Amino acid sequence: MMLKLSNKEIRHLWLHSMGLWTAPFGKPDVHGIIKDLGFVQIDTIQNVSRAHHHILWSRNRNYREPMLDNLLQPQGSVFEHFTHDASIIPVEFYPYWTRQFGRLRKWLDGYKNYQKILAHADLDGLKQKLEKEGALCTEAFDTKIEGKKKMWSRPPHKVGLDYLWYAGELATSHRINFRKFYDLSHRVIHENHFDQTVTDKDQLDWLCNAALDRLSFGSPKEIKEFWDASTRKEVDDWILDKRDTLTKISYQNSDKEWIDCFAPADIEERLTNLSSPSGQMRLINPFDPAIRDRNRLKALFGFDYKIEIFVPAAKRKWGYYVYPLLESDRFVGRIELKADRKKGTLNVINFWPEPGVKWGAARRSKLDAELDRFKRLANLAKVVWLT
Repeated sequence: MMLKLSNKEIRHLWLHSMGLWTAPFGKPDVHGIIKDLGFVQIDTIQNVSRAHHHILWSRNRNYREPMLDNLLQPQGSVFEHFTHDASIIPVEFYPYWTRQFGRLRKWLDGYKNYQKILAHADLDGLKQKLEKEGALCTEAFDTKIEGKKKMWSRPPHKVGLDYLWYAGELATSHRINFRKFYDLSHRVIHENHFDQTVTDKDQLDWLCNAALDRLSFGSPKEIKEFWDASTRKEVDDWILDKRDTLTKISYQNSDKEWIDCFAPADIEERLTNLSSPSGQMRLINPFDPAIRDRNRLKALFGFDYKIEIFVPAAKRKWGYYVYPLLESDRFVGRIELKADRKKGTLNVINFWPEPGVKWGAARRSKLDAELDRFKRLANLAKVVWLT
């Protein structure tokens, strides 16, 4: 018989898989958190704390921003590359990532306008300069944008550096004030990982297994989109090949519909080992892996969420940078925050309880405690409610 899971059970399983189930305290194992999640998305916007720092902090309140920088350099235990977006990935996954280098190179080679700019980048010259001078940021190069400048226009050297980075010839050496420094990959990635050869078939097998392991349950589409390093057909073929080792399950979504999907062979053991939730209020970053797939989020929790940073102000339903509020196993509200670094304040711009959720003194106290912790991550002195 197919294993059937209630909506409550599937929510608990998902939050546990995403590291948002147990109490977020203790000694931070930052590399362990990233490995458990698979990757952590990088984002440039520093609304309060950048997304990658916030995601890690959500799993351990003792995390502080320099800890991630230390993993990139000097430890070299993570590397940066592209999943569905720019991400931090454990370096031991590097041998399983070479197919992604080839896929992205081929994808970029298919854009004629991109190739026109790339033709002026002098790729060999860029690599020779790095070979001679060591890790450099884009300011060390001086090619100019030709023609009319557009919003996403980049000078040829920037396009060239990124092309070589996507293709795996360059790697991120380190960052200073979030500014990226490029270097030749063999000087960034330890030779134990750099020289390890894994066949394309074995890479695909690892990627699909690793995706489903971290999802705990998923459709072929969700398995494909986890890393975004394979095609849907490749995943379908993998599922067909592994049909005897995967478990078919059905879960009830927030609309009480039954959804069929796949799970790892040990799914029942995972369910048995689920502990009780911490019950803590958590500020969730818009780019957190637990909510990145908005369709999955809505299906599991009935929580309809969209980040509106690219929506014109007059058309926003909520606000510029709005954080979902998770308590135990449900989303109880959303809150718009902004750091004022000159004044040292974490400003609450707006707050919305979810429909049907009562906000009494106890729940409000949990939120106040979470805001107080969050301000300390960003080195802010106090929380100010402007609403």
